Amino acid sequence: MTELATQIPTSTVISMLLAINEENYSEFKKLELEFAENYGLETWEDVFNFRVMPALSKASKQWLLIQKCSKGYTVKEMA
Repeated sequence: MTELATQIPTSTVISMLLAINEENYSEFKKLELEFAENYGLETWEDVFNFRVMPALSKASKQWLLIQKCSKGYTVKEMA
């Protein structure tokens, strides 16, 4: 995990976890895009894989996977 990923405020991660817990995919996507714009894609990958995913229940992981697969991925060029 990158050093920057370890310095992300807990409140940022909690907001994402709340959106997942409330099954609010549009809010999660908004937070995901904001995060990537602010910290970069590499940092997002680290935070998602090592902080968000381990905190999720099996049901939440399944819900998120279904949402991602059914809605597709958003690709945005970053400057």
